[in-house]
Amino acid sequence: MSRIKIAIAGIGNCASSLIQGIYYYTPERVGNAKRVPGLMHWEVGGYRPCDIDVVAAFDVDKRKVGKDVNDAIFEKPNCTTVFHGDLPKSGTIVKMGNVLDGVSEHMADYDDDRTFLVKDAPSATKAEIIQELKDSGAEILTNYMPVGSEEAAKFYAECALEAGIAFINNMPVFIASNPEWAERFKARNLPLIGDDIKAQLGATITHRTLTDLFAKRGVVLERTYQLNTGGNTDFLNMKNQDRLESKKISKTEAVQSVAGTRLADDNIHIGPSDYIPWQNDNKLCFLRMEGDLFGGVPMNIELRLSVEDSPNSAGVAIDMIRCCKLALLNGEGGIIHGASAYFCKHPPQQFTDDRAYEMTEEFIASRVSALKVAE
Repeated sequence: MSRIKIAIAGIGNCASSLIQGIYYYTPERVGNAKRVPGLMHWEVGGYRPCDIDVVAAFDVDKRKVGKDVNDAIFEKPNCTTVFHGDLPKSGTIVKMGNVLDGVSEHMADYDDDRTFLVKDAPSATKAEIIQELKDSGAEILTNYMPVGSEEAAKFYAECALEAGIAFINNMPVFIASNPEWAERFKARNLPLIGDDIKAQLGATITHRTLTDLFAKRGVVLERTYQLNTGGNTDFLNMKNQDRLESKKISKTEAVQSVAGTRLADDNIHIGPSDYIPWQNDNKLCFLRMEGDLFGGVPMNIELRLSVEDSPNSAGVAIDMIRCCKLALLNGEGGIIHGASAYFCKHPPQQFTDDRAYEMTEEFIASRVSALKVAE
């Protein structure tokens, strides 16, 4: 089987967890286990996590640019858990990306261990990045730009289109859920998954599951909030409220879409809440839901969820990458709807998580069968 060759835009905590996982999940470690802890799928179409190669990488932090990507993922300001730190050299050097709006204005002047140092860094041109994608042999570009990086996310989507490779949008800038972008990827017959990655077991999936449970059990959801705090660079970036619009839309719609009846705007509040430096990559979610039971009798539930933010997304990213590979092997372009709905908060079309799961499994099974028939 061929390898899966990916490029990564943004070598932050999420990229760190993803790359560590590629080396962590090997046949030697897994053995004959039928269910592998931490993964939704050990194999997708015969591809395992360790069959993924990072062949191109882009960032704008001077502490990462110019270094082997397997070293760069451990540079500050990255602060996620190191669960597999003994990595070999990959041979892939992190190249300078294009800054655009990828760094919030309030972060540009910081000079500590958590923030970008980009004042005098020359941005790469679109032509340079496209050439790097082509020269590297990358098949898929996965986007890890910070929240609010609208121009940067669209820039890398454009680079993927012009380089002729698939695009996975992990961030809450609307690419897959924008009909114009979706049509452009379809016209080029390039797979597209997005938008805004839904963590393995994070605030959004937990909130969605409980909201769906309320609806199925006949409990009228009257009001709810989800408050999140964290200490990684993403939360620091989100202190700029002007960058949060798409993030709040994405997270709020993920919950509204499974509610029995949509809540009034004043009765639902979902979004990042504050940056607490000592939390590092640990994310705390405080969730409250109020509803009416039989006879209009009130009830409420409060939940505190603590997760390491970046590993919580990495297993999902690995599945998106492998679904993209199956689409490429089958010559299939455009939106992968099942994967987008199951793995992302703001897909082009929302489905319940149960239905999105079924669609994803059907997609994997059907594309594997098609490849076997072709052989």
